[in-house]
Amino acid sequence: MIEVYSSRVDAFISATNGYNVALVIKLFTPNAVIDDPSTGERFDGHPGIQEYVERFFVGYHTVTKLLSVTSLDASRVRARVEFTGDFGYEIGRLDFSFDPGGLITRIDADLE
Repeated sequence: MIEVYSSRVDAFISATNGYNVALVIKLFTPNAVIDDPSTGERFDGHPGIQEYVERFFVGYHTVTKLLSVTSLDASRVRARVEFTGDFGYEIGRLDFSFDPGGLITRIDADLE
């Protein structure tokens, strides 16, 4: 299953690197959540995800490079990533949770 989820992680990174907000949103369930303590905020549903991507990817010209993907359990993977952009350089993690159809239900994001 990690291969399927890895391709979803790749799709997310590709869409955010292309600043394609509409495509990013299509990867998520309507009630998905992004919880990102590094921003001090939680983003709920498609409107929240749109805000998150516009503010922190488009707004900071963030480019993400995938470093690794590991399985956490049957429906979750952890992506270790490198972020570069107007803010500088950071290493972070994105813990993705998926529904049975492969849509993202949650991302828990943080910096290392």
